[in-house]
Amino acid sequence: MWWTYALLSALFAALTAILAKVGIKGVNTDLATAIRTVVILFVAWGLVFWRGGLEALPTLSRQNWLFLVLSGVATGLSWIFYFKALQLGKVSQVTPVDKLSVAIAIVLSVLFLGEVLTWKAAIGAMLIISGTLVLIL
Repeated sequence: MWWTYALLSALFAALTAILAKVGIKGVNTDLATAIRTVVILFVAWGLVFWRGGLEALPTLSRQNWLFLVLSGVATGLSWIFYFKALQLGKVSQVTPVDKLSVAIAIVLSVLFLGEVLTWKAAIGAMLIISGTLVLIL
């Protein structure tokens, strides 16, 4: 079942790239990121209220808060750089390079989370890295 959500994530990420490229035309990318963030804020909190997740808020630990905040900072920085790259480059080039994050996440998951690097994951990461290099060069 996880792969269904992953495929939906990929579909909406692809739509994000196309919609953002059109939306940032002639717009300051920081402003565009801020607008997008406000929309996401309303959607995310709307889901929390609609699905009844608010009662879990007091149960979050300091570690939960710390790492969720750091994740939010990383997300914000990623979006800022992504929008700037989209404004300067082609979607067909920027988006695949952005997806190098998949290979980086695999390496970081092994180094920091102790996940086991399988042959399939290693080969997949190397293919992503190779494809990114082809697009860059």
